[in-house]
This record gives sequence, C-alpha cells and structure tokens, in this order.
Amino acid sequence: MNTSHFFVTGDPMIYGADVSIALATVAIIVSLTRLKRWGWLWREWLTTVDHKKIGIMYLLAALLMLFRGGVDAILMRIQLAVPNSHFLASDHYNEIFTTHGTIMILFMAMPFMFALFNIVVPLQIGARDVAYPLLNAISFWLFFIGAMLFNISFVIGGSASSGWLSYPPLSEPTFSPGPGQNFWIWGVQISGIGSLATGINFAVTILKMRTPSMRLRDMPLFTWSVLAASIAILGAFPILTGTLFMLTVDRLLDGHFFTMTNGGNPMMYVNLIWMWGHPEVYIVVLPAFGVFSEIVATFSRKRTFGYNSMVYSMIAIAVVSYYTWVHHFFTMGAGIDVNITFAICTMIIAIPTGVKVFNWLFTMYRGRIEISEPLLWFLAFVPTFAIGGATGVMLAAAPADYQYHNSYFLIAHFHQVLIGGVVFGYLAGMYYWFPKIFGFELNYTLGKWGFWLWQIGFYVCFMPQYALGFMGMTRRVYIYNQTEGWDMGWAPLNLISSIGAFIMGIAFVIQVWQILYSIQHGKRDVTGDPWDGRTLEWSIPSPAPLYNFAIIPEVKGRDSWWYKKQEMQQEGYKQETPQYEPIHMPKNSGIAFIMSCFFFIVGFGFTFEWYWMGFAGLIGVALTLYARSFQYDTDYYIPVDEIERTEKALRKHSPAIQKTSMEETLGR
Repeated sequence: MNTSHFFVTGDPMIYGADVSIALATVAIIVSLTRLKRWGWLWREWLTTVDHKKIGIMYLLAALLMLFRGGVDAILMRIQLAVPNSHFLASDHYNEIFTTHGTIMILFMAMPFMFALFNIVVPLQIGARDVAYPLLNAISFWLFFIGAMLFNISFVIGGSASSGWLSYPPLSEPTFSPGPGQNFWIWGVQISGIGSLATGINFAVTILKMRTPSMRLRDMPLFTWSVLAASIAILGAFPILTGTLFMLTVDRLLDGHFFTMTNGGNPMMYVNLIWMWGHPEVYIVVLPAFGVFSEIVATFSRKRTFGYNSMVYSMIAIAVVSYYTWVHHFFTMGAGIDVNITFAICTMIIAIPTGVKVFNWLFTMYRGRIEISEPLLWFLAFVPTFAIGGATGVMLAAAPADYQYHNSYFLIAHFHQVLIGGVVFGYLAGMYYWFPKIFGFELNYTLGKWGFWLWQIGFYVCFMPQYALGFMGMTRRVYIYNQTEGWDMGWAPLNLISSIGAFIMGIAFVIQVWQILYSIQHGKRDVTGDPWDGRTLEWSIPSPAPLYNFAIIPEVKGRDSWWYKKQEMQQEGYKQETPQYEPIHMPKNSGIAFIMSCFFFIVGFGFTFEWYWMGFAGLIGVALTLYARSFQYDTDYYIPVDEIERTEKALRKHSPAIQKTSMEETLGR
C-alpha cells in the first residue's frame, strides 16, 4: 500500500488533533517521570488483575469515549445547523458520522457496561474475584487497544466513511480503497474479541463463584441483568467476529462474500451485522435495567415488586432480541411473511420491557422515597424510554416503516432509547456506586445542574428530529439548500436541534467538573453504606479492600444486607468475633498488556497491508500464550495478620455510623 499519505493532512481540525495528541502525550510522560510514577503505573494498573481496578479503567475509558463521540456529534450538528453550510467537507462529515456511531456503541456503551460488571458483580455475589482474573485483564486491554487503533485513524491513514456498520458495497475496496476501512475492521474486531471473553468470564463468575449460600433466586437484579447480557454476548459476538472476518477476506484477499460479482451478496452482510447489532442494543440496555432495579429498591426502602417477573422479563428480552433484526430493513424485499414475523417479534419484545417499568413504579408506590441523584436519572429514564418504546413500535409496523425508513425519525428514535436507556442508566449506576468505588460522594448541587441540562438538551436536540423525519429529511444528509431549509421548514428545526446538542455538551463539562471538585471536597464515605443499601456490596468498607470480603458472607434470601442490618438492631444481638483464614488471590501479570501490544501490531500491520508486521504480531501473541502456559507461580495467599490489620483500619468508624444510619431508617 502506498505510504505517501501515511499522515492525514489538509484539514485544520486534523492538525489541531495532531497538536492535542502530541501535547497530551508529552504531558503524561513528563508527569510520570517527574513524579517517579512509572513503576507505580506498571505495578498497580498495567499489570493488575484486580476486577475493581479493571472496572475503574473501563469507566475512565468510557467517559473519554463519551467526550470523543460527543465532539463528533457537535461537529455534525454545527454542519447541519443552517442551510448550505461548508463547516465540514463532505468526506470529513462522512468520517465523523461513521466514527460517532461506532464509538458510542462499541467504545462508550460497552466499556461503561463492563465497568459496572467489574465493579459491582463480584461484590454483589460475595466473591473475591472473577472466575478468570487474567482473562479479565486481557479483555480490557483488547478493548483498549481496539479503541486506540480505531481512533488513531483520524490522524494516520484516514478514517472509515462507510457508516457505523460499514455496509457493502461502500466498505468494499472499490469504494473504500484506503486504510480507513481496515482501521474500522481491526479496531472493532480486536475489541469484539475482548467483549466476547468478558461475556464468558462473567457468565461463569455468576454461575460458579457466588457465595455458597446464595441461590439463583437470591441474586440481586443487577446481577441477573449481567447474566442475561453475558448469555446474549455469547450468541451475538461470534456473529460479529465471523462477519468481519469475511469482510476482511473481501478486502485483503480479493474475496467475494459481499460483492455483487462471483456469487457474493451485500444483503448477506446486512443480515449478519444486524443479527449481531440488534441483540447488541439489548445487551447494552439490559444492565441499565438492572441498575434501575437496584436504585429504585434502595431509594424507595422497599423490596422490588415482582422479582420473579423481572427475572423472566430480562431472560425473555435476551432471547427475543435474536428475532427482531429484520425490522432494520423491511424495505429489503424479503416478502410479506418475513416482514410480518419480525414485526410481531419486535412488538412482542416491548411487553417484557413494559413489565419492568410497571414493576419499578409499583416498587415506588407507598415507598419511603428519598430523592437522590441516582433516582433522578431513573425518573428521567421513564418518560424518555416510554417515548422511545412507542416510536419503536411505530417503526415495527412494516407498512409504516416504509415511510420512516432512513429518515430522521429513525435517528430520533435510536437516540431516544440509547441515550434515555443506556446513557441515563449507566450515569445513574456511576452515581450510585461511585462512593463504593472511590470512597467519596459526588457533589449533589453540581450533579443536579448536570442532570437538568442533560434533560433540557436531550429534548431540545431530539424532539425536532422526529418532525424532520416526517418532513422528509433523510439520515446521512450532509448539506441542504435554502429551499429545503426554509420553504420545507428544515432549517429552524435543525438549528434548535443543534442548540440542544451544545446544551448536552455543557452538561457533560459540568459532570467532569463535579468529579474533579468532589475529589477535593466530596463527602467521604466512612460507613461503606452511604445510601442505606440492600445488597452485599454495601456490607463492606468503601473502597473495597483487595480481597473484597475477609469472610465469605452468608446469605439468607434476597436483600440479605438489608435484613442483616435489621437483625443487628435487635436487642441482644451479639456480633460474632471473626475467624480469619488466609485468602487465596491471583498475582498481577504483564501478559495481558504485552499481548494487547502485539494485537495492536497485528491490527496496524494488516490495516496497511504490511503482512510482515501483521504476522510478526501474531507470532508475538502466540509467544505470550506460550509463556503464560509455563507460568506456575500465578497466585498467593494473604496472611491472617495482614487481613486483621486491613480490616481494623477500614472498619474503625463503621459500626457506630452504620448503627446510627439504620436507627434513622427504621424510625422513618
């Protein structure tokens, strides 16, 4: 491949990105060197297999990608704010909407989800770690390397411009001849392998690593949602891997899986990518449902209404999600029978979702509700997701979809459910478990400012887009003329929508300031249970110690910690003296990080069709696996005296404060 255009040139924004990347890199290197933190970085983060630290890294990556994808969105909205705008060149606009969608789904929503998986699930089920700690680290670093490989394409080689799902023939060599499309393939492929490994890891962790006294019907609903999502990942992501492999063969080996010649068919790709893509939408929203289940029960001071129906509805969503993908292309011409079948399935999947919403509302009914920042996000979710669900049923009606298809009505619906369900859900989860992760609460006043600006900006941005869809504005429009802008009414609504996007951007900036401010001024959580929670993660100090639980907890049904606290308040209750035993833990390992670096070499080499580099990277991956197979000293035991010192230091203030908190609760 020609390397004369290795670096992207000619666009001032790209030069700005080059300068920003260079300055950030220099700042990081100088800071680590001056503070003498290189060893700390390697020991504590790059080689860690601690699920809590891996969760924190996922969280930081998700927030970074939310910023990155949000900047793309604002750039698109600037371009569309007025008629005949030339803020962006057409090719640059196509690249931006391609990367925006890919980043928000695969590099923002997925790591946000995995952050909560890692931070919460082992603590909720009374486990000291996940089933496969090293595989967990490999999963994160594959995601991170995939994300970096994808993002550097804007300044090296050029970005993909064929849409966030890269439909053929646009993604075939004839129409996307440069390295940009290869960057998309390898970034998504490497990241997807990490996601599949995470699904395997957490399915096994939940089924095999629970505290012995916790039955499946005793598990918190968030853990159930993670299990449902993990099972869905096991079915969906192998489809993505195979589909991208076939597209790679088309591009690099002159194959014809998806071409119009030699027996290929581009619609086969569209079917395959949505066989992964629509379950993926439910994969990212199911854990958000679990987050809301925990928040509603905690701040209503009640057990979740309809626990069994909540579990069955999550499993039903995970299963039925595999029978809805054709509603993305009713216009394909597959026939009446096919369209009717998938239309009915798409409508059916709204039923278990509705069950969950009503159960949450019934949980709040006659509860002792405490308005908190996590609960605010749930209250915002209900109307937002209801509108998204209603418009989804409209799109599920095949005859009507012929009118809505590829219009801005679809854009509005998609963002309604993904922002209203996924982003609101994971932000709620971040605020809810933030004290458990970091040991301090976030400033509530700044949080309310961020919350309300998010709500205002969201509705100002996306409500006009429904009307634009009815007016005939199609998705992927780069520019529109004066006639379309003013005579057809597109311009005012596009301007309003762009203003809403900026308001959401301001809300995000406030949230970042909220976190930075709270690091210095946030209320410290010395109880381990600032919300008076119901599940096991609130029974241990904040932040949780390395081993999570000094003694494996005993569970006596659902909401075990809530009822344990009630038992502790009974007259005559005596706290048993803990009998500690050495705790078995995995050792840190650099294998995961080193392997991911070789995967980067693989992706970078094959992206530019430098096969020597790609195969060298594969050899490096094989060598790391070989080296790991001969590592026998992979674990250790934490001695009893160290456990006693740690527990004494962590729980110095906890008992009295926990007792006061419980007395106040019971007195309400």
